[in-house]
Amino acid sequence: MTLLDRHIEFLEALRGAGLPVSLSEGLDAVTALGLIGWNDRTQVKEAYAATLVKRASQRATFDGLFELYFPRMVGSGMTELFAPGSAEAAGVAKDGPEALSEFTSRLSEALEADDVEMLRQLAAEAVARFGAMPGRGPGLSSWSSYTALRRLSTDELTARLIEGLQQGGWTDEEAARVGARRVDRFSGLVEADARRRIAEEKGPEQIAKIAVRPTIEKLDFLHARRSDLEALRREIYPLARRLATRLTQEHHARRRGAVDLRRTLRSSMSTGGVPVDLRFRPKRPHRTELVILCDVSGSVSNFATFTLMLVFALREQFGKVRAFTFVDEIHEVTSYFKPGADLVDTMTELTKATEHSARMGRTNYGRAFSLFQERHADALGPKSSLLILGDARSNYSDLAVDSLRAMADASRHAHWLNPEVRTQWDTGDSEATRYGSIIEMRECRNLTQLSEFVHDLA
Repeated sequence: MTLLDRHIEFLEALRGAGLPVSLSEGLDAVTALGLIGWNDRTQVKEAYAATLVKRASQRATFDGLFELYFPRMVGSGMTELFAPGSAEAAGVAKDGPEALSEFTSRLSEALEADDVEMLRQLAAEAVARFGAMPGRGPGLSSWSSYTALRRLSTDELTARLIEGLQQGGWTDEEAARVGARRVDRFSGLVEADARRRIAEEKGPEQIAKIAVRPTIEKLDFLHARRSDLEALRREIYPLARRLATRLTQEHHARRRGAVDLRRTLRSSMSTGGVPVDLRFRPKRPHRTELVILCDVSGSVSNFATFTLMLVFALREQFGKVRAFTFVDEIHEVTSYFKPGADLVDTMTELTKATEHSARMGRTNYGRAFSLFQERHADALGPKSSLLILGDARSNYSDLAVDSLRAMADASRHAHWLNPEVRTQWDTGDSEATRYGSIIEMRECRNLTQLSEFVHDLA
């Protein structure tokens, strides 16, 4: 494989992970690499980053993919640690109580000194010694970062590091914070090296799709981890600002209504009746009144949370917003979104208020729709758009399709956002197709799809 082939594959992997890399930016990267050369891997990495990465939130995904497509070494990188001709030099992982104790001592020293380069070498050694596993075929092997880290006992490493930092004069709070951060960083290096070793055998394309986290804009709501949730919260505000600016500009551009024939003819008298300067009727202002029904059961709560946060961050783009949550009961939560309130605090308070619903019963869409019709039918009208958020999994209960149809008929527009991948619709207790025959159902799994929908809605 040539460098050009690897370059093209790398760009395709970046696009697949959510980085918007254009053809011209790829050419810019080639130009930059032609100027600096390929001798220094760090410079190559930074040249790629400078030409391809547009936002800080994309850097982690870029770094993970770069390590797969341009690894810092090939194989275990351990041959220099063992005598030539020994079993260890042939690639057999050296393990055992004495080896583990000796390795842990060196690792603790590197962690306490915060020697990044030594920690990279130790991460590769940890995978080779303690993370080797039999492969799925004869003569094949695989590597597990989980196995390696379990053998090293990261909890014990952290406690040992904290004790060493305290003896060095650090306060208890500083030592705990710094110790946990350094061990977490080393764990990340071990995970990255295990991915590198597997990619050598299976190819980087497969590992890139499975093991590398996509950008925050492409991250699946249903697969988000706790650390991802914080990043998603931080992304809501700038996303809302960008989307609001775009919507405002487009609303201004669409202010003109139909051609006013009488005014156009009058203005054309000076040109002999030729309508050079068209005149338009003023367009009657209209803003969508939005009614949202959110499934807040555990399986889709992250999706509902971030949809509500984005919508209420953009509430000035809508004439009116009313929000309802349900599991098997319906609750109006509009009052939680006070003008000027912090969205994160609001969603935390809202989550606490709706926890009892998630504990009391299982998701029942039919019951929720029926109760909405009984208690809040007046929320819908000819100016309102109905937006339902949920996975359409109703635990085999009555679907109340008549209630849903009545809600859709009472609205000007009706939409359903489903956070599940389309291939999972209609599996198990999913009634996506049946509900989708009444209200248009769209797949909405990440911030990119969510912002595109809200843009079209407003």
